[in-house]
Amino acid sequence: MLRVGLTGGIAVGKSYVSALLRELGCHVFDADDIARAVVQPGMPALNDIVDAFGPDVLAADGTLDRAKLGRLVFADAEARSRLNAIVHPRVHAEQDRLLREVEARDPQGIAVVDAALLIESGGYRRFDVVVVVWCRPEIQLARLMARNGLSREEAAQRIAAQMPSEEKRRYADFEIDTSEGFEPTRQQVLALHAALRARALTR
Repeated sequence: MLRVGLTGGIAVGKSYVSALLRELGCHVFDADDIARAVVQPGMPALNDIVDAFGPDVLAADGTLDRAKLGRLVFADAEARSRLNAIVHPRVHAEQDRLLREVEARDPQGIAVVDAALLIESGGYRRFDVVVVVWCRPEIQLARLMARNGLSREEAAQRIAAQMPSEEKRRYADFEIDTSEGFEPTRQQVLALHAALRARALTR
């Protein structure tokens, strides 16, 4: 089975690319969904987060208040590092479990993990292929402002909190440039899938 890590900055179109790969028959997992699962009430990661950041990061029902925690860590690189040290090892372990399940069912399949922090976390080393989705900076900023209702300053702060696309691209085996919109992106994804399919069948 071919293990593919798909990554890219906020609001670059990564979700659209992963949705297309799913339509084309890839087994796609969203690292955000996995991250939400590992911080459910009763899970060790949630207890560690409360120990690190205090009970104020919990909602009234005992679940993690992701918006409140997000505001904390977006503004503080040290807090972001503390959170990542708690969550990433649990996320990686769950990803590995899911990938083993897929490999047992579909040994020549393509499994894709969609993860914004694939490179920053070091998780990219666990994949056969790394795909980086990106777009031009001014388009990324405009998309994030429109999508999340943020001011230019707020959107710029969120983008600055992540590794720049230019740096991510250095790790890429394949790149998808979404700057020109849906149809040009779709054509790139079709070509990518053909290349991944060829690799998966020759493993």
